[in-house]
Amino acid sequence: MLNDELKAQLRTYLERLQQPIRLIAALDDSETGRDMRALLDDIAAQSDRITLIESDADDVRRPSFAIARADDSVHLRFAGLPLGHEFTSLVLALLQVGGHPSREDAELQEQVRQLDGDFHFESYYSQSCQNCPDVVQALNLMAVLNPRIRHTAIDGAAFQDEVERRQVMAVPSVYLNGEPFESGRVSLAQIVAKLDTGAAAREAAKIAAKPAFDVLVVGGGPAGAAAAIYAARKGIVTGIVAERFGGQVLDTLAIENFISVPYTEGPQFATALETHVREYDVDIMNLQQASELVRGEDLIEVKLANGASLKSKTVILATGARWRQMNVPGEDEYRNKGVAYCPHCDGPLFKGKHVAVIGGGNSGVEAAIDLAGIVRHVTLIEFDSQLRADEVLQRKLRSLPNVTVIVSAQTTEVTGDGQRVDGLIYQDRKSGDEHRVDLDGVFVQIGLLPNTDWLKGTLELSNRGEIEINDRGETSLAGVFAAGDCTTVPYKQIVIAMGQGSTAAPSAFDHLIRTSAPETGERKAA
Repeated sequence: MLNDELKAQLRTYLERLQQPIRLIAALDDSETGRDMRALLDDIAAQSDRITLIESDADDVRRPSFAIARADDSVHLRFAGLPLGHEFTSLVLALLQVGGHPSREDAELQEQVRQLDGDFHFESYYSQSCQNCPDVVQALNLMAVLNPRIRHTAIDGAAFQDEVERRQVMAVPSVYLNGEPFESGRVSLAQIVAKLDTGAAAREAAKIAAKPAFDVLVVGGGPAGAAAAIYAARKGIVTGIVAERFGGQVLDTLAIENFISVPYTEGPQFATALETHVREYDVDIMNLQQASELVRGEDLIEVKLANGASLKSKTVILATGARWRQMNVPGEDEYRNKGVAYCPHCDGPLFKGKHVAVIGGGNSGVEAAIDLAGIVRHVTLIEFDSQLRADEVLQRKLRSLPNVTVIVSAQTTEVTGDGQRVDGLIYQDRKSGDEHRVDLDGVFVQIGLLPNTDWLKGTLELSNRGEIEINDRGETSLAGVFAAGDCTTVPYKQIVIAMGQGSTAAPSAFDHLIRTSAPETGERKAA
């Protein structure tokens, strides 16, 4: 199952085991069951601290396996093969059950230990989902830390009947004690916050007590991370407040155009960003949503959704962008019930089915190409009279026998049976005629919107909602700078966002040293 290189790497990792562990296999005669047996044999052969045994229990999914300690204090199971993106989750689970400490924040780990209650989590993943490992790894760690927490990670592709019965149409999807708990990427801190109802109030009080910053960065994506590093290197008091550290990068699969790094993936890149920022004296406040920007006489105030507020001499806005929605009837109703935005994550759940992709740019055509290898048929619908993707992508798309392309078409409604998507309606923009396409899923790929709704009326925005800036990153509000995809800079790319963040921070520093108090009025020309 594992090649020699992976075996060697795994053997090195397993040297960190501090106590014996058991792999308890519940197998069957399916192809997945046979592959699981081979995988478990390979794992057990790499360490004399691992024992492989078979279970005859009839109350567990098959094929599956548990990773357990001798005292049975850990309740952690994989149903299906934890390969692809989930192989890292498997390795971490082996190490953590075996006593190797987690690098997660110590205070957060203690919160998990103190959770009072019996929690049985089930998470559905796909091997191609780049968002799933964070969820699986968070729930696995919870099961390691607290004996009253159980977790089963389930490969949706291996348990199609169960996925159909529970109507799981997006991954990661999490159930708690048999009921839906969360859908989409969530961190350990977010999960704990939902279970520990007093955590949000404690965090808000802690934030409210912080003294003023010299530079406060709002946003934790590439632009925000670069700005925070450049500011901290100046030796000034720097903070960064982010709704989720990594931002949109967390939803990106392959990154192949970040110069000097031929290939990486979004979650890995986001982890590297945060690790780099933490090398400096930066106060990171994650999982916090900014709700209002207020210009005071001496300081700028950023109010947060939890009721707390932060003050700073200068502010750098790096709030990024989000997927654009179609805003048609049925889209919200059937979100995660057939309406999806990540073909890499959710595509495997639609194996053998008919799906549509909305959008004929690079993202839409790439999604259609990827999905064509999984689903029965793809219908790509484009508003314009022609596709806008690069010609090389269009040639590949045209070569696929199970793809239909419809141009000059405006999607007007997503339809369903009350439980899941069953089709969509589009209007032919030339004839005005309406048409229906019977479908099982709709993947929306129509671009981005800047995360600037909370800034309307505070500073100058373009007609697209982007923050107006000059070449120094200055906004229309003195002492407030901006960088990245939320601004008017053309070509929304990671490397460009980082460059902007690296411009905004020195501009903020220059503002600090040239003014004894923040100026008011319109920004100066660069």
